[in-house]
Amino acid sequence: MISVCRREEKYPLDVTHAHYYRNVFASILMTDSFSKNGSYMVRSLYFDTPDDKDFFQKINEQNIRRKIRLRIYHPNDQSAKLEMKQKENIFQKKRSLKVSKEDALTLIDGQYSVLLNYEDDFATELYTIMQSELYQPKSIVEYQRYAFMAKENNIRLTFDSDICATESSFDLFSENLPLTPVFPLDKVIFEVKYDKFMLKYISDIISRVDARNISSSKYCLSRSIGYPFQ
Repeated sequence: MISVCRREEKYPLDVTHAHYYRNVFASILMTDSFSKNGSYMVRSLYFDTPDDKDFFQKINEQNIRRKIRLRIYHPNDQSAKLEMKQKENIFQKKRSLKVSKEDALTLIDGQYSVLLNYEDDFATELYTIMQSELYQPKSIVEYQRYAFMAKENNIRLTFDSDICATESSFDLFSENLPLTPVFPLDKVIFEVKYDKFMLKYISDIISRVDARNISSSKYCLSRSIGYPFQ
């Protein structure tokens, strides 16, 4: 199990400004292992309760809330990351468990007891939550990401574009998902993630971003077809 606890800020940028800031950060920061050849795909399947508790807790901006998802980076991946993100006031706690493709498909089918095969307390915790609260697949979201990082203070900057989703298919490993855009194609979500405080030479650049920090959730965007009132 991998665990991180950090602050997150999100800014909507037009593609021109996103390109400019990507070039700025590329000159001073490292790209992550996935970004070495440019952008890469991120695809997540989100689970929720029958009454969409996690969705509405986010919509209502409750201080304590969570999201549970399976994440892959290519349809040919032979494993997935099962993650739970928990919002606690200004901090986000994310814990991840690597599961096999076979087990990921089993989870999508609603058979959560497969988690008991993992000798990890986090797997047991997820089993208890998902089984007792009747979690089920709700949507898949997919987008392209550029990511930069600074080892100091666990700083990570990401630029996410081409955000699409589906609520009609939960085939996480499909080559041909029926995806629909759920965010303007001429916009990019710039995310800033860090532990406790930001380094000044990076914050000086971020302070020039002409956009307001927003409370945006890709899970909520992925549900915007079924909940068009957002």
